[in-house]
Amino acid sequence: MPCPYSSPALSPTPRPCAKIPPDPPIYQLTNLPILLSTEVRPLNAQTLSHNVVDILDNKLAENILLLDIGEISPFADYFVIATATSDRQSQALVDAMVAELRDQKMKPLHIEGDRTSGWQLVDYGDVIVHIFSPEQRAFYRLEDLWSDAKVVVRMQ
Repeated sequence: MPCPYSSPALSPTPRPCAKIPPDPPIYQLTNLPILLSTEVRPLNAQTLSHNVVDILDNKLAENILLLDIGEISPFADYFVIATATSDRQSQALVDAMVAELRDQKMKPLHIEGDRTSGWQLVDYGDVIVHIFSPEQRAFYRLEDLWSDAKVVVRMQ
Protein backbone atom coordinates (compact mmCIF):
# COMPACT_ATOMS: atom_id res chain seq x y z
CA MET A 1 0.00 0.00 0.00
CA PRO A 2 1.50 3.40 -0.92
CA CYS A 3 2.21 5.82 1.84
CA PRO A 4 -0.41 8.60 1.99
CA TYR A 5 2.26 10.94 3.39
CA SER A 6 4.63 10.67 0.44
CA SER A 7 4.42 12.82 -2.66
CA PRO A 8 4.36 11.08 -6.08
CA ALA A 9 6.46 13.93 -7.43
CA LEU A 10 9.20 13.17 -4.91
CA SER A 11 8.94 9.39 -4.97
CA PRO A 12 7.45 7.92 -8.18
CA THR A 13 7.60 4.36 -6.85
CA PRO A 14 5.14 3.61 -4.09
CA ARG A 15 6.75 2.49 -0.87
CA PRO A 16 5.32 1.18 2.37
CA CYS A 17 4.44 3.77 4.92
CA ALA A 18 5.92 3.68 8.39
CA LYS A 19 3.40 3.96 11.17
CA ILE A 20 3.42 7.54 12.35
CA PRO A 21 1.90 7.96 15.78
CA PRO A 22 -0.75 10.65 15.99
CA ASP A 23 0.17 13.89 17.70
CA PRO A 24 -0.96 14.01 21.31
CA PRO A 25 -3.99 16.20 21.86
CA ILE A 26 -3.28 19.78 22.88
CA TYR A 27 -5.87 21.44 25.04
CA GLN A 28 -5.88 25.14 24.32
CA LEU A 29 -8.01 28.20 24.83
CA THR A 30 -5.31 30.53 23.56
CA ASN A 31 -1.89 29.92 22.14
CA LEU A 32 -0.72 28.74 25.60
CA PRO A 33 -1.34 25.10 26.51
CA ILE A 34 -3.64 24.37 29.41
CA LEU A 35 -2.10 22.18 32.06
CA LEU A 36 -4.12 19.14 33.06
CA SER A 37 -4.87 18.58 36.73
CA THR A 38 -2.22 15.84 37.00
CA GLU A 39 0.51 18.25 35.92
CA VAL A 40 2.34 20.80 38.03
CA ARG A 41 0.73 24.20 37.67
CA PRO A 42 2.97 27.24 37.47
CA LEU A 43 2.65 29.78 40.24
CA ASN A 44 0.47 32.78 39.58
CA ALA A 45 2.20 36.17 39.59
CA GLN A 46 0.99 37.15 43.06
CA THR A 47 2.15 33.90 44.69
CA LEU A 48 5.43 34.00 42.79
CA SER A 49 6.14 37.58 43.85
CA HIS A 50 5.47 36.76 47.52
CA ASN A 51 7.70 33.67 47.27
CA VAL A 52 10.48 35.84 45.86
CA VAL A 53 10.09 38.29 48.76
CA ASP A 54 10.31 35.41 51.26
CA ILE A 55 13.42 33.98 49.59
CA LEU A 56 15.16 37.36 49.53
CA ASP A 57 14.21 38.00 53.16
CA ASN A 58 15.58 34.59 54.21
CA LYS A 59 18.88 35.45 52.51
CA LEU A 60 19.04 38.79 54.36
CA ALA A 61 18.39 41.16 51.46
CA GLU A 62 17.73 44.70 52.65
CA ASN A 63 14.96 47.20 51.84
CA ILE A 64 12.76 44.70 50.01
CA LEU A 65 9.95 46.35 48.10
CA LEU A 66 7.14 44.60 46.22
CA LEU A 67 5.28 46.85 43.79
CA ASP A 68 2.06 45.98 41.96
CA ILE A 69 2.65 47.55 38.55
CA GLY A 70 -0.02 45.56 36.71
CA GLU A 71 -2.35 48.50 36.15
CA ILE A 72 0.35 50.88 34.93
CA SER A 73 2.60 48.52 32.99
CA PRO A 74 1.90 46.37 29.93
CA PHE A 75 4.90 44.08 30.44
CA ALA A 76 4.71 42.83 34.03
CA ASP A 77 2.45 42.63 37.08
CA TYR A 78 5.00 42.93 39.88
CA PHE A 79 8.42 44.41 40.55
CA VAL A 80 10.48 43.14 43.45
CA ILE A 81 13.30 45.50 44.36
CA ALA A 82 15.93 44.58 46.95
CA THR A 83 19.37 45.70 48.07
CA ALA A 84 22.41 43.46 48.50
CA THR A 85 25.18 44.77 50.72
CA SER A 86 28.00 43.12 48.73
CA ASP A 87 28.75 41.60 45.34
CA ARG A 88 28.87 38.17 46.92
CA GLN A 89 25.47 38.62 48.57
CA SER A 90 23.99 39.84 45.29
CA GLN A 91 25.02 36.65 43.55
CA ALA A 92 23.88 34.53 46.51
CA LEU A 93 20.43 36.16 46.38
CA VAL A 94 20.05 35.46 42.68
CA ASP A 95 21.37 31.90 42.99
CA ALA A 96 19.09 31.08 45.94
CA MET A 97 16.04 32.56 44.23
CA VAL A 98 16.64 30.70 40.97
CA ALA A 99 17.33 27.40 42.77
CA GLU A 100 14.33 27.57 45.11
CA LEU A 101 11.93 28.62 42.36
CA ARG A 102 13.29 25.92 40.05
CA ASP A 103 12.19 23.43 42.72
CA GLN A 104 8.72 24.95 42.31
CA LYS A 105 8.96 24.41 38.52
CA MET A 106 9.59 28.10 37.79
CA LYS A 107 12.49 29.07 35.56
CA PRO A 108 13.52 32.63 34.76
CA LEU A 109 13.01 33.84 31.22
CA HIS A 110 16.15 35.92 31.42
CA ILE A 111 18.85 37.02 33.84
CA GLU A 112 20.79 40.23 33.22
CA GLY A 113 23.78 41.76 34.93
CA ASP A 114 26.36 40.18 37.14
CA ARG A 115 27.34 40.60 40.74
CA THR A 116 29.97 43.23 39.97
CA SER A 117 27.59 45.47 38.01
CA GLY A 118 25.57 46.51 41.05
CA TRP A 119 22.28 45.59 39.39
CA GLN A 120 21.03 42.11 38.60
CA LEU A 121 17.65 41.60 36.98
CA VAL A 122 15.80 38.28 36.98
CA ASP A 123 12.80 38.16 34.65
CA TYR A 124 10.04 35.68 35.48
CA GLY A 125 7.59 37.20 32.98
CA ASP A 126 4.90 38.76 35.16
CA VAL A 127 7.38 39.22 38.02
CA ILE A 128 10.63 41.10 37.51
CA VAL A 129 13.20 41.05 40.30
CA HIS A 130 15.83 43.78 40.71
CA ILE A 131 18.79 43.19 43.03
CA PHE A 132 20.79 46.40 43.55
CA SER A 133 23.90 47.49 45.34
CA PRO A 134 23.09 50.43 47.66
CA GLU A 135 24.84 52.86 45.27
CA GLN A 136 23.03 51.66 42.14
CA ARG A 137 19.66 51.63 43.90
CA ALA A 138 20.17 55.23 44.99
CA PHE A 139 21.25 56.17 41.47
CA TYR A 140 18.41 54.52 39.50
CA ARG A 141 15.65 55.13 42.10
CA LEU A 142 13.13 52.72 40.58
CA GLU A 143 10.79 53.39 43.50
CA ASP A 144 10.49 57.00 42.36
CA LEU A 145 10.15 56.06 38.70
CA TRP A 146 7.28 53.67 39.57
CA SER A 147 5.75 55.87 42.29
CA ASP A 148 2.25 55.37 40.84
CA ALA A 149 2.49 51.64 41.58
CA LYS A 150 0.75 50.15 44.61
CA VAL A 151 3.17 49.14 47.36
CA VAL A 152 2.28 45.57 48.37
CA VAL A 153 5.19 44.81 50.72
CA ARG A 154 7.88 47.06 52.17
CA MET A 155 10.51 45.44 54.42
CA GLN A 156 13.24 47.58 55.91
